[in-house]
Amino acid sequence: MAAAALITENFKFVSLFFKSKDVMIFNGLIALGTVASQTAYNVFAFDCPCSVGRNYLYGLAAIGVPALVFFLVGVMMNKSTWDLVSECRLRSCRKLSGVAAFALLGTIIGQAVVAPLTWVVISLLQGKAYTCALSEFTDPRTLEGFPDGHGSEVMAKFPCKESVPEELQKFLAAVERRLKYESQLIGWLLVAGMALMVFLHLCLKRCSSPIGYLQESYWSEYRSSEKTLFQNTAAAHARILAAQNVKSFFGFVALDKEEEEQLAEQKNVAPICSTNWDRVTGVYLYREKNGLPLYSRLNKWSTYSLGNDMETLEKEMDML
Repeated sequence: MAAAALITENFKFVSLFFKSKDVMIFNGLIALGTVASQTAYNVFAFDCPCSVGRNYLYGLAAIGVPALVFFLVGVMMNKSTWDLVSECRLRSCRKLSGVAAFALLGTIIGQAVVAPLTWVVISLLQGKAYTCALSEFTDPRTLEGFPDGHGSEVMAKFPCKESVPEELQKFLAAVERRLKYESQLIGWLLVAGMALMVFLHLCLKRCSSPIGYLQESYWSEYRSSEKTLFQNTAAAHARILAAQNVKSFFGFVALDKEEEEQLAEQKNVAPICSTNWDRVTGVYLYREKNGLPLYSRLNKWSTYSLGNDMETLEKEMDML
C-alpha cells in the first residue's frame, strides 16, 4: 500500500510540472525570437576566419556559446528553478522524493532547452557555422578531379570564396553542397528527435495526470490568474506600506489622487510575517481536502488558515 501511495504521489507531481498551454505558447514565442536572433547574427556578425584550427573553434563557438547562454537564461527565468531552491533552503528538500525532484528538474531543463535547440537547429539548417567548422576536414581526394598536393590549409579557405585559389574555384559549389547536406541532415534529424520527444511528453502528461482534461485547463487558468493577482496585489501592498512609513517619518506623503484614495481605504497595512511568506513559497504537489482541490500553496494556506488550527496548518504547509 505504501509503495502504491508513493507511486501515485509521484505521478501527481510529474503531472504538475508538465507544460501548460500558456507555457507552450511562451516557448513558441521564445523559439521565434531565437530564429530572428540567429538570422540577424548570420547576416551581420558571422565571419569565418578561414584558417586551419580556427575554423573549427569558431564554428563550434558560433553554435554552442549562444546556445549555452540561452540555456542558462532559460533556467534562471524559470519560476520552478527558484521554487526548488526555496524548497531546499526552507525545508531542506526532505519532502521531495527522488522521482519528484527528477520530474521537476526535467521540466526546468525541458523548458530551458527550447531556445538553445532552436538556435542549434537553425544554425545547422542554414549551414554557415557547420561549413566553417568542418571545411578543413573535407578530404579533397573524395572530390572528383581535385588536384593533388592540397591539404587542410587550402580546404579551410573554402568558406571564404575570395581566398580560394583560382584553379580551385570550380570546386566551391561541390564542397559547399556536401557540407550543407551534412549540416542540414543533422538539423532535420534533430528536429525529428525533438518532435518525438514532444509527442512522448504529451502522452506521458495525459497518462500521469491526477485530474481530468477540463480540470487541468481550469488549474492552468487558476495558476495564471493567481500569479497575476498576487503580483499586482503585492505591488500595491508594498506601495501602501511604504507610503505609511514615509508619512510617519515626514508627516505627509506625496501621492496622486488614486493612490491617496487607495491609502485611505487600506489604513494600517501591516507587514506580512516571514513565516507566512515561507509557507506559500516552494514546490507544490496537487492535493485535495475533503474532496475539494487545492491548486497552489497559497490556496492550501488560505484553506487551512480559515480553521485557525495552527498545528494542522504547520503540518500541511510543511508538505509539498
